[in-house]
Amino acid sequence: MRRIHSILITSFGWLLIVQAQTASTFYLGFDRNTYPGDANLKALHQTFSYTGYWLNHPPGEKTNTWTGHRASVESAGFGFLVLFNGRLYAELKSVTRATKVGNSDAQAAAAAARREGFPARTVIFLDQEQGGRMLPEQKAYIYAWVDGVTAAGFRAGIYCSGIANRDDGNVVTAEDIRAHAGEGARATRAIVYWAINDACPPAPGCAFPSRPPSPAESGVRFAEVWQFAQSPKRKDVAGRCANYSRDGECYPPGILPALQLHVDLNSATSPDPSQGRMH
Repeated sequence: MRRIHSILITSFGWLLIVQAQTASTFYLGFDRNTYPGDANLKALHQTFSYTGYWLNHPPGEKTNTWTGHRASVESAGFGFLVLFNGRLYAELKSVTRATKVGNSDAQAAAAAARREGFPARTVIFLDQEQGGRMLPEQKAYIYAWVDGVTAAGFRAGIYCSGIANRDDGNVVTAEDIRAHAGEGARATRAIVYWAINDACPPAPGCAFPSRPPSPAESGVRFAEVWQFAQSPKRKDVAGRCANYSRDGECYPPGILPALQLHVDLNSATSPDPSQGRMH
């Protein structure tokens, strides 16, 4: 936080006028399903403060190429967005099963975080791909996962939609999850929110601003992280967004275009949103 003060001197003496202007600093980061390779980390760190880091198979992937690279990523100067891919609604079947699977997945997330060398109290973000109002099975899974990760000595976060779902009464997933987080076994649940809103506005499109926007500008006022661009561009959501490549991907500066190393873009309140750095 920075405060700017001004002093006005008049011919009649000293008159102090204090004008407080608050400027907050936010940090640019990226995430992608596949590891970008050790050789590209230095160039990427010229633009980004932190990166996503998967603990299990990312959506649509049969392997996790991030496994074993935490030390290299940290040595290159990056902070982390630690991610665990959650379950889709079709996998949950019932509230009872959803609760059981949520507990099991929480243990798997905590074990993977320890194997990768992340310290206690690291925020692990549950990747919730489906948006709109969460159904009872989805809520049971999410909150069981949150409780399990917390009990294992980590902190729980969630990556979810920050866009109002017109087909579901304009429900915003992040707000729906937060509104019901106090129900059930726990009176209060501390969850860190990573909101997705790649519609322009408010998103700036595939842009790499030296002063990234506040996550609160995503439309989710309590978000600590805002994903404002996805690769490839979602035409139904981000059709008005500029700066994407002709192929619809978002490519970072400093990387050879031939590598086709596309990224999703994020703004966060910290250069290490998961606080998973060891040093």
